[in-house]
Amino acid sequence: MSLRQQLNDILPALLPGNPADAIKGTELIRLTRLQLDGNYSDASLRYHFSIMSCDPASPIAKVEKGQGYYRRSAPLPALSGAQELLALTQGRLEDLASVDQDLMDNTMLRVRKFRAVVTRYYEINGRFPYAFRQAFAKEAPISNLWKYPELVLVDWETGGSPDEEMSLDETMLAFKQRLGIAPFRLVSSRLRIQPSHQTFREDFYQTLAVSMWAQGGELIYAAPIEDEALADSLRRLSASFGVGVTSFGLTAEALDELPRPAHILNAHPRETEAIMAKLDINRIAAPKFRPHLDWMELSSLRNESEEAEKLVQWLMRCIDGRRAEAFKED
Repeated sequence: MSLRQQLNDILPALLPGNPADAIKGTELIRLTRLQLDGNYSDASLRYHFSIMSCDPASPIAKVEKGQGYYRRSAPLPALSGAQELLALTQGRLEDLASVDQDLMDNTMLRVRKFRAVVTRYYEINGRFPYAFRQAFAKEAPISNLWKYPELVLVDWETGGSPDEEMSLDETMLAFKQRLGIAPFRLVSSRLRIQPSHQTFREDFYQTLAVSMWAQGGELIYAAPIEDEALADSLRRLSASFGVGVTSFGLTAEALDELPRPAHILNAHPRETEAIMAKLDINRIAAPKFRPHLDWMELSSLRNESEEAEKLVQWLMRCIDGRRAEAFKED
């Protein structure tokens, strides 16, 4: 196995997720050597760290304006990114090739930042987010945009925040189990950056499609919805189909000013408070919740998706342990 292949396997477990806790190159070399097959020089390892940190597909990233390395946050799902890029050209594929590379990179970074902001916002507001990523990988069929949500928001009978593990309400848990009602509420969410008259129907109906198996659906935009006609159109659709619509009030400029996604997800309490203060949450339309999951559709989803199976297994662990806890990859 080549050195780079070995590093791709070894580094994720050694690197801290928070850039503030970045590990110095010398220490990273020492720890890496303990697991490497082969005798490689310090210079060779430093060279590979440097090269890999410039590759967005690699697990290692270098801190900006400083020293040290940290674990790169999960890459932007390819299909989600492609959809945002197409929005720049009003869906005209022939115009996509002419989009400036810097603009494309900035768009991708904004999407990653927004995903991080949404995740952190719901975490500190008593909800438990679960992200689908494999469903939107580069090789995934484009039809997955109409099949899988980007985030599932889980609401438990806890009354607290998922920053810490919390006991489930035993009485409500037992009561709902006897009635055959799920002790949680699942809301499938679609995340988009910029609402527009050209794309809002596709955004909305995708959210509706990916939420039919859950108890509700939510279309979440980064940018404010300032066009009254557009807001009214979304409200009419919501009144007919029950999908909620929310804006986080983050303009493109505001997203550009936010720290990197890894910083957002790992920020200290004061930093998190400052980031959340930039939000201007506006509920355009509230979702209508169904009392039951579509068990047949959820079962079909589990058979087709490893991520859907992991979602179910996570929910079962919480119920069996009588503890609501954030999802963690094995």
